[in-house]
Amino acid sequence: MFRALRRLHTLPRLRSPDVYTQLTPDPNDLIIVAMSSGVDSSVAAAMYSRQFVNVEGIFMANWNQLDSERCLEEDWKDVQKVSDKLDISVTQVSFEKDYWLDVFEPMIDGYERGITPNPDINCNRYVKFGRLIDYVSKRYSGKRWWLVTGHYSRIMQHENGEMHLLRSYYKKKDQSYYLSQINPTVMNRVLFPIGHYTKPEVRQMARDWDLPVAEKPDSIGLCFVNPSQHNFHDFLKSFINETPGNIVTEDGKVWGKHDGLWSFTIGQKCGISMPQGDPKYKGTWFVSDKNFETNEIVIVKGGDNAKLYKSVIYVNEFLPLGRVDITQIPVQELTVQYRSLQDPNALDSIQNKDGKFIFKLKEKRRAIARGQYLAVYHGERCLGSGVIEFVE
Repeated sequence: MFRALRRLHTLPRLRSPDVYTQLTPDPNDLIIVAMSSGVDSSVAAAMYSRQFVNVEGIFMANWNQLDSERCLEEDWKDVQKVSDKLDISVTQVSFEKDYWLDVFEPMIDGYERGITPNPDINCNRYVKFGRLIDYVSKRYSGKRWWLVTGHYSRIMQHENGEMHLLRSYYKKKDQSYYLSQINPTVMNRVLFPIGHYTKPEVRQMARDWDLPVAEKPDSIGLCFVNPSQHNFHDFLKSFINETPGNIVTEDGKVWGKHDGLWSFTIGQKCGISMPQGDPKYKGTWFVSDKNFETNEIVIVKGGDNAKLYKSVIYVNEFLPLGRVDITQIPVQELTVQYRSLQDPNALDSIQNKDGKFIFKLKEKRRAIARGQYLAVYHGERCLGSGVIEFVE
């Protein structure tokens, strides 16, 4: 497939480590492309529609609340424009109930408890590569099908026959962190063609193929928050009861009030007014800790304050991507991330205590928060992730 694309459209070569092979559908296989209306999924659809006869698009309407309805309608129109251009059919499906139960409610519950959840990871696990996979399996039962998305990552077959999740070739857009919780059993049916290219290359392909969304800006933020109507804090206030508490410095002095522990995350600038005439308090203050027993938020001066840096991370419910035991790999070969697109963090040690892992970083890192996911990597390969329970 990719050889033909290069010949017809002078695409860059397929980029992959030597020990990996990109699976390629047979000519008559059914290709289902998850189309979001963005340039990445649209180019992915264009790649396959030019080489395969059985290509269909699918558009997920997972959040259809009043404040985002207009945006959803515009995205659906864009998807239809692209599908018309490519001469493929497209179906709209709604997994709103699944999204609400498996992504949105757990996120709200996490914020209510004062932790920092990641709804994007749960959306990929439970909806995009969970509910959608189930839907496609049932609808096209008896057919050999593949699911294509526009993610910047790579799923490839190792020379030992196993399917692995790899970082994107283009590290500036790598989304493997957000995919670190997907069910590994689906990886032999999923294709990420965009993960082999850079964003500028993808954008240029969209222009070369005259796609209607070639100049459409990348989406930013969460699908259920309309930035033109309210910020994320105000959005959460409409779903979470306020539990006011004190904002304090380490000496216990009270400097203000918060709406709830959910209203701030570790490392965030607190934005509170401090007496700038006093050298002790002059400067910018940041959230260093949350006291769950007293319902207090603790702040420290300076974005590089030592109190913002931790090196020991306790992780619960680590989900491996395939048959892998991270404790059996030399620790110096592993790295971890607790946010997407951050530089990989080297490890000093890993301990497994009754299924709970303790990771000790070689160097202290800033603003590690409870509720975030810690993803583990072996070179380019993502080995899985788990929820951060505690840091010190």
